Amino acid sequence: MAQWDALVDAALARLASRSLLRATRPIALAPPPAPPETFPGPGPWDRAAVEIRLDRATLHQWLAEGGEGSGQEEKVDEKLILFSGNDYMGLSSHPAIRHAAVKAAEEYGMGPRGSALICGYTTYHKMVEESLAELKKKEDCLLCPTGFSANMAVMTALGNISSLLAAGRKPAEDERIAIFSDALNHASIIDGIRLVERQQEVVSFVYKHCDMSHLELLLLFSMDGDFAPLPELVKLRRKYGFLLVIDDAHGTLVCGENGGGAPELFECENEIDISVGTLSKAVGCQGGFIACSTRWKRLIQSRGRSFIFSTALPVPIVASVYAALYVSREERWRRSVIWRHVQYFASLTKLNITSPIISIVVGSEKAALRAGRDMLRSGFHVTPIRPPTVPPNSCRLRITLSASHSSDDIKRLVDALTPWLPHKHDIQIYVVASKL
Repeated sequence: MAQWDALVDAALARLASRSLLRATRPIALAPPPAPPETFPGPGPWDRAAVEIRLDRATLHQWLAEGGEGSGQEEKVDEKLILFSGNDYMGLSSHPAIRHAAVKAAEEYGMGPRGSALICGYTTYHKMVEESLAELKKKEDCLLCPTGFSANMAVMTALGNISSLLAAGRKPAEDERIAIFSDALNHASIIDGIRLVERQQEVVSFVYKHCDMSHLELLLLFSMDGDFAPLPELVKLRRKYGFLLVIDDAHGTLVCGENGGGAPELFECENEIDISVGTLSKAVGCQGGFIACSTRWKRLIQSRGRSFIFSTALPVPIVASVYAALYVSREERWRRSVIWRHVQYFASLTKLNITSPIISIVVGSEKAALRAGRDMLRSGFHVTPIRPPTVPPNSCRLRITLSASHSSDDIKRLVDALTPWLPHKHDIQIYVVASKL
């Protein structure tokens, strides 16, 4: 988008004139000697991603929530099958990821401890950025400590464009960047917008969830976990020339033939200007990233406060991310397993399930706590989701499917869920979140 490139270039020129452009200086570490080992199918290590044990005191505290029960301790197995995590690919327990973290820890400890702009950036960080840029079909990428900090960094950098071009004065209202945000966007996006709004750098407009008519009217997602309507957003982008930023937290590695996420699935990768994501869900590790052009990267790493003032990720974590991205490319069968699980769940429940994230709305907090206790007694960790995460009287069980689950796990889960599956028209089923 030529007009946005011109704005960013002008902001970068202003920073350069004041000697405020920041750059990372990689500390050289020896790269991994060979590609990590991959496998043609699930192994015994996969079960470690979904088989957990709750502390007994915590288990009985959970069972006692809501004020029901006899007051006596129930005999419930502490071993549970986890159905409320975000490790969709089952990579968190993969031998390659474990070995990469261990080897890096043995050779480098935690690595240099500091901001990426001071001393916390290494050749391992650079390798991960290059891999993510390739995955997201972007020119460059910036690695962040968390997905939350990645969204915050993008928002603060956007706001700084107005301030930089206003040359030492508060930008007038018609000089500020206008941000249009979905009503159900993640807290990290909302908090970032609030911060730059408070500094009088942007003006924001909130449109009804996934309502493109309302968005166009204003011009011109979240626990519900549905796809952002990317094809419609792309059409509006072409019409109005806005900058399109998406948070593909739940879609990365899960959607698309190569795991490129929702943009790959909808074949619109070239229409996304900035793609924010996390490394703590399907990647199975920790961290966040911003895939973008090199000019946007230079601006964000120079003005994105949450990036500048955060300690960089430890080298063992970054090494494990690099291994996880490699495994994801080689073990494509993991994506196939996830989507087979989705189809199997749908066939068992006769519900229109279209994604690994399934939210079953049960209503009141009391009902949600009771449903959660039922899941515990049946041997499943399924967390009840309550306010303030969701609005009152829309409490739910949030179920996530993983490549590490077995068909038997899913069959037994559906049997346990049966009392909580109302008639089809009463249940809300959502798809994998790719929040705008």
